[in-house]
Amino acid sequence: MFTQAFLFLSCILVIAIVAKNQSLLIATVVVMLLKLFLDGTKIMSFIQSKGIHWGVTIITIAILIPIATGQIGFKDLYEAFKTPIGWVALGSGIVVAMLSARGIKLMGTDPQVTVALVMGTILGVVFLKGVAAGPVIASGMTYLVMQCVTYFVK
Repeated sequence: MFTQAFLFLSCILVIAIVAKNQSLLIATVVVMLLKLFLDGTKIMSFIQSKGIHWGVTIITIAILIPIATGQIGFKDLYEAFKTPIGWVALGSGIVVAMLSARGIKLMGTDPQVTVALVMGTILGVVFLKGVAAGPVIASGMTYLVMQCVTYFVK
């Protein structure tokens, strides 16, 4: 029962409790329950393979809700393009989307990257009051940095 995985999850649970981070706390408890009751079943690997896409879908839904409720409309879109910050935000959205797509592929091919991203995200959430949306973006940034290093080290 007390495997290395369970001990690791317990440490993350303690960090979540001490930091009073509800999202990390809930996620850790859910994963621990899955580990206790469904370890060795296909459901954990299914969640692992689909979870990031589910998360992105949920975040996208949350972003689209203000459009559906009328809080954001075409006038706001037009006004955004009249300001420098609107153009920077548009460009940033495009770059992040491109990097995230490549980062997800990187996470799938290199387990070391995934472990470091998870720990970096936990540390950023707990100690710097960040948001756990970071692993996908961070993996894209990792991809970009590694491409630059590869290019310049040749």
